[in-house]
Amino acid sequence: MAERKPIESWLTDMDGVLIHEGVPIPGADSFIKKLRESDKPFLVLTNNSIYTPRDLHARLARMGLDVPIENIWTSALATAKFLDDQRPGGTAYAIGEAGLTTALHEIGYVLTDQDPDYVVLGETRTYSFEALTKAIRLINGGARFISTNPDETGPSAEGPLPATGSVAALITKATGKDPYFVGKPNPLMMRAGLNAIGAHSESSAMIGDRMDTDVLAGLEAGMETFLVLTGLTAPADIDRHPFRPSTVVDSIADLVDRI
Repeated sequence: MAERKPIESWLTDMDGVLIHEGVPIPGADSFIKKLRESDKPFLVLTNNSIYTPRDLHARLARMGLDVPIENIWTSALATAKFLDDQRPGGTAYAIGEAGLTTALHEIGYVLTDQDPDYVVLGETRTYSFEALTKAIRLINGGARFISTNPDETGPSAEGPLPATGSVAALITKATGKDPYFVGKPNPLMMRAGLNAIGAHSESSAMIGDRMDTDVLAGLEAGMETFLVLTGLTAPADIDRHPFRPSTVVDSIADLVDRI
């Protein structure tokens, strides 16, 4: 079996890898600093579609993590890229926050509830029953169903919150139509991100804290994978999956010297 090429570019998840409940994980600042000093291409990824890259840049900066806007890749950006490739200049009924609506506007999409090409479901702090009813009726009327990511729950200080995947299941139950999920573990999000920074999968690595999204997406995109144990996955969880990461480490601090 041929050895992998040296790692020349890095992709890393954000929540559970660099930060946890709004606090930087020890070693995250050193990791980002060394990446920037090395001039190696890198991306910080998130399946959360609420925030724009500019918003996330500001939030991370307040925590002491200096990640340039162009090095942030969200499921909203990946979804917009997918729609722009599929149907340039189309129309969409979007349920989500500024991260999603801004990404759709930037590709020239018109947001409308009148016979849209797509219904696009993203993350929001407050899902509206009225908006979900509208989405169901539009999908039944012929709109194609797209979701930014399949995450069923999201983290909060009080505990798990229902997320996009759970709401998508509600819409599927009401329409009989499954969405196309763009975000992790779909390798499409990874490949689009790699293309955005001019990187190649055979010399790239993915760092994540979840087996079912981060590691699976990196694996299916052909990248070396690192699982950190500072997020949602415990050591006992690893063997419950039919695939494994390339390497398991305690935290992002253990990877600083790999750059």
